[in-house]
Amino acid sequence: MGKLLRCLTRDATVMAMFLDAKDIVSEAERIHQTSAVTTAALGRLLTAASMMGVMLKGEHESLTLKLAGGGPAGTVMAVSDSHGNVRGYVQNPVVEIPLKPNGKLDVSGAVGTDGQLYVMRETGTTEPYIGCIPLVSGEIAEDITSYYATSEQTPTVCALGVLVNPDLSVQVAGGLLLQLLPFCPGDVIDRVEQNVQKLRPVTTMLAEGMTPEDIIGVALDGMAFDVLDTYDTTYRCACSRRKVEGALLALPKEELLGLPDDSGKAQVTCRFCDKVYTFTKEDVAALAVREEG
Repeated sequence: MGKLLRCLTRDATVMAMFLDAKDIVSEAERIHQTSAVTTAALGRLLTAASMMGVMLKGEHESLTLKLAGGGPAGTVMAVSDSHGNVRGYVQNPVVEIPLKPNGKLDVSGAVGTDGQLYVMRETGTTEPYIGCIPLVSGEIAEDITSYYATSEQTPTVCALGVLVNPDLSVQVAGGLLLQLLPFCPGDVIDRVEQNVQKLRPVTTMLAEGMTPEDIIGVALDGMAFDVLDTYDTTYRCACSRRKVEGALLALPKEELLGLPDDSGKAQVTCRFCDKVYTFTKEDVAALAVREEG
């Protein structure tokens, strides 16, 4: 279970969040059997989505991040509810590309840089909000920062990291999000900039055993702050047989009836959790009758 901490400075000028996402990213790796670089890419996007998700206003709202950068990993997607529980997938889970010259995983090389970051917020009652920006780097954290600056005019610092072991298990994963709130004075901005310059990589701090509280303390050094919320976040899929049936009912009748194979069965696999739903020819015929009704 991931631990997400949200804090606010006592003068209400800076909001800070940190998520220890090791368990979330480990579950994503287990489900999707990702290679090292795609684990890092998907893990970063899941971490960002979780932190952005807890900022949603309504209980039943959701947030979707989609990266389409034209790289060998294909589309990368993450979805969060308002409690920071996430699910996601990468179109091509196994990508093998060289490391960067500094020995780091080349996330931008896997994701690509010639494309867009899409941000969609769904309330369930009105038309969804969809924002889109050109990718800045494909490293994800910089792209999230650019989204907030461009689409929401909110000065934001985002740092994300996933450290993958040689056996492809996840050693550490996490993310930091800082936002300057309206009317933030210049001296506070200067202090935040100084603190950010002193921050070490997220994975380094986590590997040394620093807690979310410790890391936020470094980011907000010199500023008094209080903990607003603590969330226990998980990798959680929202699929169900009923939802799959709903998707099948959206198909044209001819296409629906043509789904069963020679064995008389049709199988639908959830792209987020890999669960397989099986429908017999009789099930499909019953759905076709419902579709007509």
